[in-house]
Amino acid sequence: MATLTLDHITYKYKKADKNVLKDVSCHFLGGQMAAVIGPSGSGKTTLLSILAGLDEPASGTIVKDGQDVLGMDRDLWRRQEVSVIFQSFQLFPLLTVLENVMFPLELNGVSKKEAAKKAEENLAMVGLAPEKYRRYPANLSGGEQQRVAIARSLSGGAKILLADEPTGNLDGENTKNIIAIFTRLAHELGYCVIVVTHDPEIAAVSDAVWKMSDGELTREAAPA
Repeated sequence: MATLTLDHITYKYKKADKNVLKDVSCHFLGGQMAAVIGPSGSGKTTLLSILAGLDEPASGTIVKDGQDVLGMDRDLWRRQEVSVIFQSFQLFPLLTVLENVMFPLELNGVSKKEAAKKAEENLAMVGLAPEKYRRYPANLSGGEQQRVAIARSLSGGAKILLADEPTGNLDGENTKNIIAIFTRLAHELGYCVIVVTHDPEIAAVSDAVWKMSDGELTREAAPA
């Protein structure tokens, strides 16, 4: 199972006077769901961008299973090692549900037939009914679209899932469903799930809670 360790990470916007991230050190474990909480503007999204390989820190190290992440090809890291799930779903509107989930598989050279089979397995894993597979994202509810986004993230083969406010656009019932999916992926299938969130429900059931405040990250007491 993947282990991701950040050591003394700092980050500063170009032409900015102060660090957005200040000497951040933490670790995230496979088989666990971790929540990163904190007010808007505290640095949570910047941290997620760095973990996703979208930004590079000014200093510090990131290590996955003993391998230097910052020394890796960033495109390869994003394609094979991490997957990001967004609040706004980010599905391709002109592709069907099945085609959306097939896309990362075909990008990695999987045949169309095998990609369709694996995509159906991933959609079943997140509990989406088969009659929805041929629909377009606009014909799904918000909760269903988020399930498709999670299924697509599994298609890339990454064992580290990064979620940016994944329940922010969902009602209470769909929020519970998405939390249950993340929990199962972590506890039963060994994924390392990292959720940036304002949602206290996610923090309450997470295995680890980290709080970001003014660019500094601290470990919160373990949930009861």
